[in-house]
Amino acid sequence: MKPRRWLIPLVVVAALTLTALAYRHPAVMIQLSEQLWACFG
Repeated sequence: MKPRRWLIPLVVVAALTLTALAYRHPAVMIQLSEQLWACFG
């Protein structure tokens, strides 16, 4: 089954929107960086 032409751009726009919203909340970025650091620590 072939994906519809609008599905891929919609997913890309949704991902970019969620990323932009995450950057508006510094606590989210701090939590993500702490989780990433914990993987290697």
